[in-house]
Amino acid sequence: MKRFVSLLASLLILLPFFRLPDAGAVGFPYKNKLNSESALLISLDTNEVLTEKNADTPQCPGPLVNIMTAVIVLENCKDLNEQLTLDPEVYTPVYYEIPVPEDLPHVEISDHDELTIKDLLYCMMLTSSIEASETLADHFGKQFMSSEDGSVERPSTIFVKKMNEKAQELGLTSTKFTNAHGMHDPEQYTTARDLAKLTEYALNVPHFREIATAATYQPAVPNATRHPNRDKWIWNHSNLMMDDQDPDNQYYFMGAKGIKTSNLEAAGRSIVTIASKNGYNYLAVLLKAPFKTDDGESRFCHLDDAADLLNWAFQHFSKQELLAATAEMGEKPVKLADNGGKNYVIARPKESVERLWCDEVDTSLINKDKIIWYKDEFQAPVKSGDALGSVTLVYAGEELATVELVAVSDVERSKTKYNIEVAKRFHKSEWFRNAVKISIILCIVYIIICIYALIIFKSNKKPLKPIYAVPKLDKKKKKKKRPNNTRMNKQ
Repeated sequence: MKRFVSLLASLLILLPFFRLPDAGAVGFPYKNKLNSESALLISLDTNEVLTEKNADTPQCPGPLVNIMTAVIVLENCKDLNEQLTLDPEVYTPVYYEIPVPEDLPHVEISDHDELTIKDLLYCMMLTSSIEASETLADHFGKQFMSSEDGSVERPSTIFVKKMNEKAQELGLTSTKFTNAHGMHDPEQYTTARDLAKLTEYALNVPHFREIATAATYQPAVPNATRHPNRDKWIWNHSNLMMDDQDPDNQYYFMGAKGIKTSNLEAAGRSIVTIASKNGYNYLAVLLKAPFKTDDGESRFCHLDDAADLLNWAFQHFSKQELLAATAEMGEKPVKLADNGGKNYVIARPKESVERLWCDEVDTSLINKDKIIWYKDEFQAPVKSGDALGSVTLVYAGEELATVELVAVSDVERSKTKYNIEVAKRFHKSEWFRNAVKISIILCIVYIIICIYALIIFKSNKKPLKPIYAVPKLDKKKKKKKRPNNTRMNKQ
Protein backbone atom coordinates (compact mmCIF):
# COMPACT_ATOMS: atom_id res chain seq x y z
CA MET A 1 0.00 0.00 0.00
CA LYS A 2 2.86 2.36 0.86
CA ARG A 3 4.45 1.67 -2.52
CA PHE A 4 1.17 2.48 -4.28
CA VAL A 5 0.81 5.76 -2.39
CA SER A 6 4.41 6.69 -3.19
CA LEU A 7 3.90 5.91 -6.88
CA LEU A 8 0.70 7.95 -6.97
CA ALA A 9 2.42 10.87 -5.30
CA SER A 10 5.25 10.70 -7.82
CA LEU A 11 2.81 10.79 -10.73
CA LEU A 12 1.02 13.79 -9.26
CA ILE A 13 4.32 15.61 -8.88
CA LEU A 14 5.30 14.88 -12.49
CA LEU A 15 1.86 15.63 -13.93
CA PRO A 16 2.49 19.34 -14.54
CA PHE A 17 5.50 18.47 -16.70
CA PHE A 18 3.50 16.35 -19.12
CA ARG A 19 2.06 18.26 -22.04
CA LEU A 20 -0.72 17.23 -24.32
CA PRO A 21 -0.15 17.96 -27.99
CA ASP A 22 -1.67 21.16 -29.31
CA ALA A 23 -4.85 20.94 -31.35
CA GLY A 24 -3.35 20.50 -34.78
CA ALA A 25 -4.22 22.78 -37.61
CA VAL A 26 -4.58 21.28 -41.04
CA GLY A 27 -1.13 20.53 -42.40
CA PHE A 28 -0.43 19.72 -46.02
CA PRO A 29 2.33 17.23 -46.84
CA TYR A 30 5.52 18.75 -48.16
CA LYS A 31 7.00 16.20 -50.53
CA ASN A 32 10.53 17.55 -50.83
CA LYS A 33 13.30 16.81 -48.36
CA LEU A 34 14.15 19.43 -45.74
CA ASN A 35 17.65 19.63 -44.33
CA SER A 36 16.45 21.30 -41.13
CA GLU A 37 15.45 19.08 -38.23
CA SER A 38 12.44 21.29 -37.38
CA ALA A 39 10.30 23.40 -39.69
CA LEU A 40 7.04 25.32 -39.66
CA LEU A 41 5.29 27.33 -42.36
CA ILE A 42 2.41 29.63 -41.38
CA SER A 43 0.13 31.96 -43.30
CA LEU A 44 0.27 35.37 -41.64
CA ASP A 45 -3.03 36.24 -43.34
CA THR A 46 -5.08 33.42 -41.82
CA ASN A 47 -2.77 32.19 -39.02
CA GLU A 48 -3.00 28.67 -40.48
CA VAL A 49 -0.20 26.13 -40.30
CA LEU A 50 0.42 24.98 -43.87
CA THR A 51 3.03 22.34 -43.14
CA GLU A 52 5.34 21.36 -40.32
CA LYS A 53 8.17 19.01 -39.37
CA ASN A 54 9.04 18.24 -35.74
CA ALA A 55 7.50 21.59 -34.83
CA ASP A 56 7.30 20.68 -31.12
CA THR A 57 10.79 19.21 -30.78
CA PRO A 58 12.98 21.30 -28.42
CA GLN A 59 15.95 22.89 -30.19
CA CYS A 60 18.68 25.34 -29.27
CA PRO A 61 17.52 28.75 -30.56
CA GLY A 62 20.90 30.47 -30.73
CA PRO A 63 20.65 34.22 -31.50
CA LEU A 64 16.99 33.73 -32.42
CA VAL A 65 16.41 34.59 -28.74
CA ASN A 66 17.16 38.18 -29.78
CA ILE A 67 13.54 38.31 -30.97
CA MET A 68 12.41 38.11 -27.34
CA THR A 69 15.21 40.44 -26.25
CA ALA A 70 13.92 43.06 -28.68
CA VAL A 71 10.32 42.58 -27.51
CA ILE A 72 11.25 43.19 -23.86
CA VAL A 73 13.28 46.28 -24.76
CA LEU A 74 10.64 47.80 -27.03
CA GLU A 75 7.81 47.22 -24.57
CA ASN A 76 9.75 48.86 -21.72
CA CYS A 77 11.57 51.65 -23.55
CA LYS A 78 10.37 55.21 -23.10
CA ASP A 79 12.86 56.83 -25.47
CA LEU A 80 14.51 54.95 -28.35
CA ASN A 81 16.89 57.87 -28.83
CA GLU A 82 18.39 57.53 -25.35
CA GLN A 83 22.16 57.13 -25.68
CA LEU A 84 24.04 54.32 -23.97
CA THR A 85 27.79 53.87 -23.61
CA LEU A 86 29.15 50.40 -24.37
CA ASP A 87 30.89 49.13 -21.25
CA PRO A 88 33.26 46.22 -21.96
CA GLU A 89 32.81 44.95 -18.40
CA VAL A 90 29.20 44.16 -19.30
CA TYR A 91 29.76 41.98 -22.36
CA THR A 92 33.41 40.85 -22.26
CA PRO A 93 32.72 38.03 -19.73
CA VAL A 94 30.39 36.45 -22.31
CA TYR A 95 33.32 35.94 -24.68
CA TYR A 96 34.88 33.48 -22.24
CA GLU A 97 31.64 31.49 -21.95
CA ILE A 98 31.41 30.70 -25.67
CA PRO A 99 32.52 27.06 -26.19
CA VAL A 100 33.35 27.58 -29.87
CA PRO A 101 35.17 30.87 -30.58
CA GLU A 102 34.07 30.73 -34.22
CA ASP A 103 30.48 31.19 -33.05
CA LEU A 104 31.27 34.70 -31.82
CA PRO A 105 29.64 37.18 -34.23
CA HIS A 106 31.90 39.98 -35.40
CA VAL A 107 30.56 43.47 -36.00
CA GLU A 108 32.25 46.84 -36.34
CA ILE A 109 31.56 48.19 -32.88
CA SER A 110 34.04 49.38 -30.25
CA ASP A 111 34.25 49.64 -26.48
CA HIS A 112 32.85 52.90 -25.09
CA ASP A 113 31.00 53.69 -28.30
CA GLU A 114 27.92 55.82 -27.66
CA LEU A 115 24.85 54.49 -29.44
CA THR A 116 21.13 55.00 -29.04
CA ILE A 117 18.83 52.20 -27.91
CA LYS A 118 17.46 52.20 -31.44
CA ASP A 119 21.00 51.76 -32.86
CA LEU A 120 21.65 48.86 -30.52
CA LEU A 121 18.38 47.15 -31.49
CA TYR A 122 19.31 47.33 -35.19
CA CYS A 123 22.81 46.09 -34.41
CA MET A 124 21.46 43.14 -32.43
CA MET A 125 18.76 42.09 -34.90
CA LEU A 126 20.87 42.49 -38.04
CA THR A 127 24.25 41.19 -36.83
CA SER A 128 23.54 39.22 -33.59
CA SER A 129 25.98 41.50 -31.77
CA ILE A 130 26.67 40.29 -28.23
CA GLU A 131 27.83 43.80 -27.32
CA ALA A 132 24.46 45.23 -28.31
CA SER A 133 22.28 42.54 -26.69
CA GLU A 134 24.21 42.54 -23.39
CA THR A 135 24.29 46.35 -23.21
CA LEU A 136 20.51 46.43 -23.64
CA ALA A 137 19.95 43.61 -21.14
CA ASP A 138 22.18 45.36 -18.57
CA HIS A 139 20.53 48.74 -19.02
CA PHE A 140 16.94 47.53 -18.77
CA GLY A 141 17.84 44.92 -16.15
CA LYS A 142 18.92 47.77 -13.87
CA GLN A 143 15.55 49.43 -14.42
CA PHE A 144 13.76 46.23 -13.48
CA MET A 145 15.99 45.87 -10.40
CA SER A 146 14.88 49.26 -9.09
CA SER A 147 11.35 47.90 -8.85
CA GLU A 148 12.53 44.76 -7.03
CA ASP A 149 13.74 45.88 -3.61
CA GLY A 150 16.62 43.90 -2.17
CA SER A 151 17.57 42.11 -5.40
CA VAL A 152 21.27 41.19 -5.56
CA GLU A 153 21.19 39.44 -8.95
CA ARG A 154 22.98 40.70 -12.03
CA PRO A 155 20.94 43.09 -14.20
CA SER A 156 21.16 40.70 -17.17
CA THR A 157 19.76 37.89 -14.97
CA ILE A 158 16.78 40.06 -14.03
CA PHE A 159 16.31 40.81 -17.73
CA VAL A 160 16.23 37.10 -18.57
CA LYS A 161 13.56 36.62 -15.91
CA LYS A 162 11.41 39.14 -17.77
CA MET A 163 12.00 37.17 -20.96
CA ASN A 164 10.71 33.96 -19.37
CA GLU A 165 7.74 35.75 -17.82
CA LYS A 166 6.82 37.05 -21.27
CA ALA A 167 7.20 33.56 -22.69
CA GLN A 168 4.68 32.25 -20.15
CA GLU A 169 2.34 35.13 -20.92
CA LEU A 170 2.43 34.26 -24.65
CA GLY A 171 1.88 30.56 -23.99
CA LEU A 172 5.35 29.44 -25.11
CA THR A 173 5.12 26.26 -23.07
CA SER A 174 8.22 24.63 -24.58
CA THR A 175 10.61 27.56 -24.25
CA LYS A 176 13.21 28.50 -21.65
CA PHE A 177 15.64 31.42 -21.86
CA THR A 178 18.95 31.57 -19.99
CA ASN A 179 20.56 34.57 -21.69
CA ALA A 180 19.67 37.53 -23.89
CA HIS A 181 22.49 37.16 -26.45
CA GLY A 182 21.72 33.66 -27.72
CA MET A 183 25.08 31.97 -27.44
CA HIS A 184 24.82 28.23 -26.89
CA ASP A 185 23.58 27.02 -23.53
CA PRO A 186 22.25 23.44 -23.14
CA GLU A 187 19.63 24.76 -20.70
CA GLN A 188 18.21 27.19 -23.26
CA TYR A 189 15.67 25.75 -25.68
CA THR A 190 12.55 26.43 -27.71
CA THR A 191 10.53 24.92 -30.58
CA ALA A 192 9.59 25.98 -34.07
CA ARG A 193 5.97 26.39 -32.98
CA ASP A 194 6.88 28.60 -30.02
CA LEU A 195 9.18 30.73 -32.17
CA ALA A 196 6.37 31.21 -34.68
CA LYS A 197 4.02 32.36 -31.89
CA LEU A 198 6.68 34.72 -30.55
CA THR A 199 7.41 36.18 -33.98
CA GLU A 200 3.76 36.72 -34.81
CA TYR A 201 3.41 38.61 -31.54
CA ALA A 202 6.62 40.59 -32.08
CA LEU A 203 5.53 41.73 -35.56
CA ASN A 204 2.72 43.65 -33.85
CA VAL A 205 5.02 45.33 -31.30
CA PRO A 206 5.69 48.95 -32.38
CA HIS A 207 9.00 49.38 -34.26
CA PHE A 208 9.88 45.66 -34.25
CA ARG A 209 8.94 44.96 -37.87
CA GLU A 210 10.85 47.92 -39.30
CA ILE A 211 13.94 46.99 -37.27
CA ALA A 212 13.90 43.23 -37.86
CA THR A 213 13.24 43.51 -41.61
CA ALA A 214 15.75 46.24 -42.45
CA ALA A 215 18.30 45.11 -45.03
CA THR A 216 20.91 47.62 -43.86
CA TYR A 217 21.29 50.24 -41.16
CA GLN A 218 23.67 53.10 -40.45
CA PRO A 219 24.08 54.17 -36.81
CA ALA A 220 22.54 57.52 -36.00
CA VAL A 221 25.29 58.67 -33.62
CA PRO A 222 28.48 59.64 -35.51
CA ASN A 223 31.15 58.57 -32.96
CA ALA A 224 33.46 60.43 -35.28
CA THR A 225 36.59 59.93 -33.23
CA ARG A 226 36.14 56.18 -33.20
CA HIS A 227 34.61 55.70 -36.63
CA PRO A 228 36.05 58.36 -38.93
CA ASN A 229 34.73 56.57 -42.01
CA ARG A 230 31.12 56.75 -40.87
CA ASP A 231 29.81 56.58 -44.43
CA LYS A 232 31.13 53.03 -44.59
CA TRP A 233 29.90 52.16 -41.10
CA ILE A 234 26.83 50.14 -42.17
CA TRP A 235 25.34 47.00 -40.71
CA ASN A 236 23.83 44.44 -43.10
CA HIS A 237 21.19 41.89 -42.20
CA SER A 238 22.60 38.38 -41.83
CA ASN A 239 19.70 36.97 -43.86
CA LEU A 240 21.23 36.66 -47.31
CA MET A 241 17.77 36.06 -48.79
CA MET A 242 17.33 39.85 -48.61
CA ASP A 243 20.57 40.78 -50.37
CA ASP A 244 19.69 41.87 -53.90
CA GLN A 245 22.86 43.92 -54.40
CA ASP A 246 25.21 41.01 -54.94
CA PRO A 247 24.63 39.49 -58.40
CA ASP A 248 26.42 36.32 -57.29
CA ASN A 249 24.15 35.82 -54.28
CA GLN A 250 22.49 32.48 -54.97
CA TYR A 251 20.35 32.75 -51.84
CA TYR A 252 18.44 35.89 -52.79
CA PHE A 253 14.68 35.41 -52.58
CA MET A 254 12.40 38.14 -53.85
CA GLY A 255 9.93 39.19 -51.19
CA ALA A 256 11.84 37.77 -48.21
CA LYS A 257 12.43 40.03 -45.18
CA GLY A 258 14.39 39.51 -41.94
CA ILE A 259 13.67 38.37 -39.26
CA LYS A 260 16.61 36.61 -37.57
CA THR A 261 19.26 34.02 -38.33
CA SER A 262 21.44 31.80 -36.15
CA ASN A 263 24.67 29.99 -36.95
CA LEU A 264 26.10 28.04 -34.02
CA GLU A 265 28.32 24.99 -34.25
CA ALA A 266 26.35 23.19 -31.52
CA ALA A 267 22.93 24.23 -32.77
CA GLY A 268 23.30 24.24 -36.54
CA ARG A 269 21.90 26.91 -38.83
CA SER A 270 18.46 28.38 -38.14
CA ILE A 271 16.28 31.14 -39.50
CA VAL A 272 12.98 32.90 -38.88
CA THR A 273 11.88 34.89 -41.92
CA ILE A 274 8.77 36.30 -43.59
CA ALA A 275 7.97 36.72 -47.27
CA SER A 276 5.23 38.44 -49.25
CA LYS A 277 4.06 38.03 -52.83
CA ASN A 278 0.82 38.68 -54.74
CA GLY A 279 -1.01 39.61 -51.55
CA TYR A 280 0.00 36.46 -49.64
CA ASN A 281 2.22 36.62 -46.56
CA TYR A 282 4.04 33.70 -44.95
CA LEU A 283 6.25 33.04 -41.93
CA ALA A 284 8.87 30.30 -42.13
CA VAL A 285 10.81 28.83 -39.20
CA LEU A 286 13.72 26.46 -39.88
CA LEU A 287 15.80 25.06 -37.02
CA LYS A 288 19.03 23.08 -36.85
CA ALA A 289 20.06 22.71 -40.46
CA PRO A 290 23.55 21.25 -41.01
CA PHE A 291 26.56 23.37 -41.91
CA LYS A 292 27.38 21.05 -44.81
CA THR A 293 25.45 19.07 -47.41
CA ASP A 294 25.56 15.29 -47.69
CA ASP A 295 28.43 15.75 -50.14
CA GLY A 296 30.43 17.67 -47.53
CA GLU A 297 29.93 21.03 -49.22
CA SER A 298 29.65 24.02 -46.88
CA ARG A 299 26.27 25.58 -47.50
CA PHE A 300 23.53 27.66 -45.91
CA CYS A 301 21.04 24.79 -45.88
CA HIS A 302 18.58 26.72 -43.70
CA LEU A 303 18.26 29.33 -46.45
CA ASP A 304 17.71 26.60 -49.04
CA ASP A 305 14.94 25.11 -46.89
CA ALA A 306 13.31 28.50 -46.35
CA ALA A 307 13.36 29.27 -50.07
CA ASP A 308 11.93 25.84 -50.95
CA LEU A 309 9.06 26.17 -48.48
CA LEU A 310 8.20 29.71 -49.53
CA ASN A 311 8.32 28.84 -53.23
CA TRP A 312 6.02 25.90 -52.58
CA ALA A 313 3.59 28.16 -50.72
CA PHE A 314 3.52 30.86 -53.41
CA GLN A 315 3.15 28.34 -56.24
CA HIS A 316 0.57 25.96 -54.78
CA PHE A 317 -1.53 27.87 -52.27
CA SER A 318 -4.42 30.17 -52.98
CA LYS A 319 -7.68 31.13 -51.39
CA GLN A 320 -10.33 28.68 -52.55
CA GLU A 321 -14.05 28.31 -51.95
CA LEU A 322 -14.48 25.01 -50.15
CA LEU A 323 -18.25 25.34 -49.71
CA ALA A 324 -20.49 27.62 -51.77
CA ALA A 325 -23.26 29.59 -50.11
CA THR A 326 -25.63 28.23 -52.78
CA ALA A 327 -24.84 24.55 -52.14
CA GLU A 328 -27.91 22.47 -51.16
CA MET A 329 -26.97 20.51 -48.06
CA GLY A 330 -30.20 18.55 -47.60
CA GLU A 331 -33.90 18.92 -46.87
CA LYS A 332 -36.14 18.44 -43.84
CA PRO A 333 -39.93 17.83 -43.66
CA VAL A 334 -42.21 20.69 -42.66
CA LYS A 335 -45.53 20.12 -40.86
CA LEU A 336 -48.67 22.12 -41.65
CA ALA A 337 -47.24 23.25 -44.96
CA ASP A 338 -49.62 24.64 -47.57
CA ASN A 339 -50.31 21.93 -50.19
CA GLY A 340 -50.09 24.59 -52.84
CA GLY A 341 -46.37 24.77 -52.06
CA LYS A 342 -44.12 22.08 -50.66
CA ASN A 343 -44.01 20.17 -47.38
CA TYR A 344 -40.23 20.30 -47.00
CA VAL A 345 -37.49 22.92 -46.75
CA ILE A 346 -34.07 22.89 -48.42
CA ALA A 347 -31.01 23.98 -46.41
CA ARG A 348 -27.97 25.87 -47.65
CA PRO A 349 -24.92 27.39 -45.89
CA LYS A 350 -25.51 30.80 -44.37
CA GLU A 351 -22.25 31.93 -45.96
CA SER A 352 -19.58 30.47 -48.18
CA VAL A 353 -16.46 28.88 -46.68
CA GLU A 354 -13.18 30.12 -48.11
CA ARG A 355 -9.75 28.97 -47.00
CA LEU A 356 -6.14 28.95 -48.05
CA TRP A 357 -5.79 25.63 -49.85
CA CYS A 358 -3.09 23.64 -51.60
CA ASP A 359 -3.84 22.82 -55.23
CA GLU A 360 -2.04 19.49 -54.76
CA VAL A 361 -4.92 18.32 -52.55
CA ASP A 362 -8.32 17.63 -54.14
CA THR A 363 -11.11 19.53 -52.36
CA SER A 364 -13.40 16.55 -52.96
CA LEU A 365 -11.54 14.86 -50.10
CA ILE A 366 -13.19 17.30 -47.69
CA ASN A 367 -15.98 15.61 -45.74
CA LYS A 368 -19.17 17.72 -45.75
CA ASP A 369 -21.48 15.13 -44.20
CA LYS A 370 -21.07 16.19 -40.57
CA ILE A 371 -24.45 17.91 -40.33
CA ILE A 372 -26.38 18.63 -37.14
CA TRP A 373 -30.08 19.48 -37.60
CA TYR A 374 -31.74 21.57 -34.93
CA LYS A 375 -34.98 19.58 -35.34
CA ASP A 376 -36.01 16.35 -37.06
CA GLU A 377 -39.11 18.09 -38.41
CA PHE A 378 -39.92 21.77 -38.68
CA GLN A 379 -43.31 23.47 -38.53
CA ALA A 380 -44.65 26.01 -40.99
CA PRO A 381 -44.32 28.87 -41.48
CA VAL A 382 -40.60 28.75 -42.32
CA LYS A 383 -38.97 31.91 -43.62
CA SER A 384 -36.00 32.10 -45.96
CA GLY A 385 -32.85 32.43 -43.86
CA ASP A 386 -34.26 30.68 -40.78
CA ALA A 387 -31.60 28.59 -39.00
CA LEU A 388 -32.07 24.85 -39.53
CA GLY A 389 -28.75 23.34 -38.43
CA SER A 390 -25.00 23.45 -39.02
CA VAL A 391 -22.38 21.66 -41.10
CA THR A 392 -18.72 21.05 -40.21
CA LEU A 393 -16.11 20.55 -42.91
CA VAL A 394 -13.52 17.90 -42.02
CA TYR A 395 -10.25 17.03 -43.76
CA ALA A 396 -7.82 14.34 -42.59
CA GLY A 397 -9.58 14.17 -39.24
CA GLU A 398 -9.25 17.92 -38.60
CA GLU A 399 -12.18 20.33 -38.55
CA LEU A 400 -11.75 23.11 -41.09
CA ALA A 401 -14.81 25.23 -40.37
CA THR A 402 -18.38 25.13 -39.09
CA VAL A 403 -21.11 27.13 -40.77
CA GLU A 404 -24.83 27.47 -40.02
CA LEU A 405 -27.43 26.03 -42.40
CA VAL A 406 -30.45 28.17 -43.26
CA ALA A 407 -33.68 27.77 -45.23
CA VAL A 408 -33.44 28.44 -48.95
CA SER A 409 -37.03 29.69 -49.33
CA ASP A 410 -40.29 30.33 -47.49
CA VAL A 411 -42.73 27.56 -46.64
CA GLU A 412 -46.23 28.94 -45.97
CA ARG A 413 -48.59 27.51 -43.37
CA SER A 414 -51.96 26.00 -44.27
CA LYS A 415 -54.71 27.65 -42.18
CA THR A 416 -56.97 24.60 -42.43
CA LYS A 417 -54.25 22.21 -41.31
CA TYR A 418 -53.27 24.59 -38.57
CA ASN A 419 -56.81 24.90 -37.19
CA ILE A 420 -57.31 21.13 -37.27
CA GLU A 421 -54.01 20.62 -35.56
CA VAL A 422 -54.89 23.19 -32.92
CA ALA A 423 -58.22 21.50 -32.31
CA LYS A 424 -56.55 18.11 -31.99
CA ARG A 425 -53.99 19.35 -29.62
CA PHE A 426 -56.21 21.70 -27.62
CA HIS A 427 -57.06 19.12 -24.94
CA LYS A 428 -53.34 18.52 -24.53
CA SER A 429 -52.43 22.15 -24.46
CA GLU A 430 -51.48 24.19 -21.45
CA TRP A 431 -54.44 26.49 -22.10
CA PHE A 432 -56.84 23.59 -21.86
CA ARG A 433 -55.28 22.30 -18.67
CA ASN A 434 -55.41 25.76 -17.15
CA ALA A 435 -59.03 26.21 -18.21
CA VAL A 436 -59.96 22.89 -16.55
CA LYS A 437 -58.16 23.86 -13.40
CA ILE A 438 -59.88 27.23 -13.30
CA SER A 439 -63.30 25.64 -13.97
CA ILE A 440 -62.83 23.14 -11.14
CA ILE A 441 -61.75 25.88 -8.79
CA LEU A 442 -64.76 28.04 -9.77
CA CYS A 443 -67.13 25.09 -9.26
CA ILE A 444 -65.72 24.40 -5.83
CA VAL A 445 -66.02 28.06 -4.93
CA TYR A 446 -69.59 28.10 -6.22
CA ILE A 447 -70.52 25.04 -4.17
CA ILE A 448 -68.95 26.54 -1.08
CA ILE A 449 -70.86 29.76 -1.62
CA CYS A 450 -74.13 27.84 -2.03
CA ILE A 451 -73.60 25.85 1.16
CA TYR A 452 -72.67 29.00 3.01
CA ALA A 453 -75.78 30.81 1.72
CA LEU A 454 -78.02 27.92 2.78
CA ILE A 455 -76.58 27.93 6.26
CA ILE A 456 -77.04 31.69 6.60
CA PHE A 457 -80.59 31.43 5.27
CA LYS A 458 -81.56 28.82 7.82
CA SER A 459 -79.93 30.73 10.64
CA ASN A 460 -81.88 33.90 9.73
CA LYS A 461 -85.38 32.20 9.75
CA LYS A 462 -87.40 33.59 12.88
CA PRO A 463 -88.99 30.94 15.22
CA LEU A 464 -92.69 31.25 16.46
CA LYS A 465 -93.15 33.03 19.75
CA PRO A 466 -94.90 30.99 22.60
CA ILE A 467 -97.82 33.39 22.81
CA TYR A 468 -98.82 32.43 19.36
CA ALA A 469 -99.27 28.89 20.54
CA VAL A 470 -102.44 29.84 22.55
CA PRO A 471 -105.62 30.75 20.63
CA LYS A 472 -106.24 34.49 20.66
CA LEU A 473 -109.37 35.91 22.32
CA ASP A 474 -111.81 38.02 20.43
CA LYS A 475 -111.35 41.59 21.72
CA LYS A 476 -115.04 42.47 21.12
CA LYS A 477 -116.23 39.59 23.20
CA LYS A 478 -113.83 40.56 25.91
CA LYS A 479 -115.21 44.12 25.96
CA LYS A 480 -118.79 42.84 26.30
CA LYS A 481 -118.01 40.80 29.36
CA ARG A 482 -116.45 43.68 31.22
CA PRO A 483 -119.78 45.54 31.96
CA ASN A 484 -121.37 42.43 33.38
CA ASN A 485 -118.52 42.03 35.72
CA THR A 486 -118.86 45.67 36.84
CA ARG A 487 -122.48 45.30 37.64
CA MET A 488 -121.88 42.26 39.66
CA ASN A 489 -119.23 44.03 41.61
CA LYS A 490 -121.51 47.01 42.29
CA GLN A 491 -124.18 44.78 43.64
